[in-house]
Amino acid sequence: MSVLSGYRVLDCSIAMAGPFAAQRLGDLGADVVKVEPVTGEWQRHAAAGGAAGNRINVSFLSLNRNKRSLAVDLKSADGRAVLARLVASADVFLQNYRPGVARRLGVDYESLRAINPSIVYVSISGYGEDGPYAQRPGQDLLLQGMSGAMLSTGRRDEAPRAAGQYIVDAVTASTAFEGVLAALLHRERTGEGQLVTVNMLDAITTLQMQELSVHTVGGVPQERGDEPHAHVYIRAPYGAFKTADGYLTLAFPPLRTLGEILGEDSFLDLSDEEAGWHQRDELFARTAAHLATKPTRHWLDAFAAAGIWAGPVYGYADLLDDPQIRHNGTFVTYDHPTEGRVTVPGFPYRFSATPPRIDRGAPLVGEHTREVLTEIGLDEAEIGALFDRGVVAETA
Repeated sequence: MSVLSGYRVLDCSIAMAGPFAAQRLGDLGADVVKVEPVTGEWQRHAAAGGAAGNRINVSFLSLNRNKRSLAVDLKSADGRAVLARLVASADVFLQNYRPGVARRLGVDYESLRAINPSIVYVSISGYGEDGPYAQRPGQDLLLQGMSGAMLSTGRRDEAPRAAGQYIVDAVTASTAFEGVLAALLHRERTGEGQLVTVNMLDAITTLQMQELSVHTVGGVPQERGDEPHAHVYIRAPYGAFKTADGYLTLAFPPLRTLGEILGEDSFLDLSDEEAGWHQRDELFARTAAHLATKPTRHWLDAFAAAGIWAGPVYGYADLLDDPQIRHNGTFVTYDHPTEGRVTVPGFPYRFSATPPRIDRGAPLVGEHTREVLTEIGLDEAEIGALFDRGVVAETA
């Protein structure tokens, strides 16, 4: 038994934000039915990093475990009738169509609420359900640029820096996941379903609660300096620094202590707050010059002994081998019927009584079409007729 066992989620989303949110619900035990076109969801055909896989590319594999696949043509009347039958037994419906598409398909909130008044309906968009940007493409990099976050790091004369992750998609997925759980809790208390709307622009904006409040309330401008400082609103030295054999991160150490370790007498009488803000570039440059002279381990040991916050800069191979990562069981390994032994990031939460688990890997296109149709009451003749007309599909 898992914490969401007994709940059914219909995942009609594509790409990352929606599928990632639905996968987390599946990890907690929900029966997630991925409702995808008969040719398969878009992400099946767009392999990030060129990792194509055997029958399922790595991008799709990473976002769609613990789901069953129903391949159905929602542009046909018969396909929409199948979905209506499924909605009647569902608890959550999740989609990230462009604004207006759900209504054209007849799967908007009002239409589905008429079938199942207690449905929790989650709509994810790029910029909002309406407004001047509603029809713009909600792509991660575009939202990073618009959010202001790219200008909170790096040098003033360099191009803005993007995150090395699909950070907007990820935070939007987490926001949608939270929204589902909150709406289900409300329904448990009242019996009432509702519409939950999430958009990528608001998700990445609210993630910057502290930074934007410093600007809006504190009146401090967002100004990058001449050195690659890691954050415009944190005092120096703060960032990633080159060492004799690699890199390390250093987070706003007491300047006197840092000066003693580095042998930099000019730091000894400086005020952390005053100099840390107003001499940011100078502090960064002098710190960088010292750190480049000795190996990473030398500096990390010295900083640890002095209580200074510092750490290594990992690549993915280093991360996998880290003792804390191994202790936490951060990565999980399971066997997939077509992709073999798979090692991937696991679960970001822990439950003492209802732990998350992987019951199945990402499904093949329509792998569970017959199974799902049978569960909603269609007999063999009806199912066969849907296959004959091309309304639904299954894995060959």
